Amino acid sequence: QVQLVESGGGLVQAGGSLRLSCAASGRTFSSYAMGWFRQPPGKEREFVAAISWDAIITRYADSVKGRFTISRDNAKNTVYLQMNSLKPEDTAVYLCARGSSSYGTPTSIAGFSSWGQGTQVTVSS
Repeated sequence: QVQLVESGGGLVQAGGSLRLSCAASGRTFSSYAMGWFRQPPGKEREFVAAISWDAIITRYADSVKGRFTISRDNAKNTVYLQMNSLKPEDTAVYLCARGSSSYGTPTSIAGFSSWGQGTQVTVSS
């Protein structure tokens, strides 16, 4: 069973940047797509970004396109989310997730089977 641990969250002013990391245990990390989701206070979990197992394909929510970048280092079993030009509406708990299968780059919650506990990102205005 894979374990995912996020880090890098915190408090930042609007316009600032943060880099989230998600470290995965297990030997199968490089075989699966990985994704980032977020859950704003009082709202449902929503897709942020995803990356294919070989990092060739990336997908983004419209709300973060051009500001966030997802990447991965399979040698380190780690996926990253670089967040620039942060806005107050980006405030949320950010969770990383591993894809359910070795195929495709999903963008829905149903496409992911393992989840981290999340890291809080707060953007002040």
